[in-house]
Amino acid sequence: MADPAVRKPLSRRDQRLDVFRGLALITIFITHSPPNVFEGLTIRNFGFSDAAEGFVLMSGISAGLAYSPGLRERGASAWQTTLRIWARARTLYFTHLLITVVALLIAATFAAVFAAPELLHKHGIDLMFEAPGQFLLAVPLLSHQLGYINILPLYIALLLVTPALIAAGVRRPAWLLAGSVALWALAGHWRVNIPDWPSEGGWFLNPFCWQLLFVVGLLTGIAMRAKTGPWGHLRWLRWVGLFGLVLALAWREWDWLGASGNHLLWLGHEAGLSSLLTSFNKTHIAVPRLLHAFALFAVVAGFPVFKRLCEQRGAAPIALLGRQALPVFALSTLLGYTVQGVKTITPGGLVLDTLLIGAGVALLLGFAAAKEARATRTAPRPVPADPEPVRAAG
Repeated sequence: MADPAVRKPLSRRDQRLDVFRGLALITIFITHSPPNVFEGLTIRNFGFSDAAEGFVLMSGISAGLAYSPGLRERGASAWQTTLRIWARARTLYFTHLLITVVALLIAATFAAVFAAPELLHKHGIDLMFEAPGQFLLAVPLLSHQLGYINILPLYIALLLVTPALIAAGVRRPAWLLAGSVALWALAGHWRVNIPDWPSEGGWFLNPFCWQLLFVVGLLTGIAMRAKTGPWGHLRWLRWVGLFGLVLALAWREWDWLGASGNHLLWLGHEAGLSSLLTSFNKTHIAVPRLLHAFALFAVVAGFPVFKRLCEQRGAAPIALLGRQALPVFALSTLLGYTVQGVKTITPGGLVLDTLLIGAGVALLLGFAAAKEARATRTAPRPVPADPEPVRAAG
């Protein structure tokens, strides 16, 4: 008789991860195409964090779900999973270089063809003219990253240590979380970062700080894969998260509350508190941004209504974007540079912005659909199981 475990169906994929990752990608495209009238509708205008925090947290969840089974045991399986993770990091590295080169070509095209050289003097591209040799060396070393093309280097750095993080997470999750919080606090307070070169400063998204979001997502994905969470007795956190989101919205929308809150943060700074507590710094992901991202996560993961909404047929196109996150992000970045170039030629307005953003989202959807269709056609077909032998009667 066939093994019952073979007959057991796999659990359904949680659509929330795909849908909200797709929403994050759309938001990133809009905010990477400034100026446009739709920027005011994105999440950063209703709280303290933006799509980048959500994208990194969801990347951690995906990594925990995908890779934790292979790293639960030591040996060949763990090594093969480690190689898979590092292969993914390699793919991201070459994708980042490709995006950078095409972004430079887009900027050069607008300068040469449309007499609009503005893009050549934005986003760190001007270093190419000031120090071309250093620029050509710094870009592949990831020590110089163009504006709006800096989230993949962060993800590459995180993936390189993901095998060790998962190994710790499946055995000592509390220790991993405590170490992650300590690293975030120390690096954020003392401004420890991977240095830029040849420019001064460090990476725009400090990996030593942003790893906390990734680790929280990673632990969530590990727990989800092991059917142990992530909520259980912590369901009350969704109400805390909802309160945090309402407070952040009121802070942004009510001038008197925002002014009072900002004054309190200033007083804390004057009293000697770390800027990690008293600012909205994105590079080191200060506390207000971090708490807002966690509040949003608690609400989305904690209230069942979001799960039901994400399972509706109307959410399927957005989920499609989320399933093809890397190619969609790459294309959206290049489309964002293109929109910026168009806006240097003509300022436009509501009509032009609607056409540009609408056409961009349509292209992203078509591209994601084509990638998924191709993956479906090239996927190996499962080998059918041998039928059970027919037993003779008697």
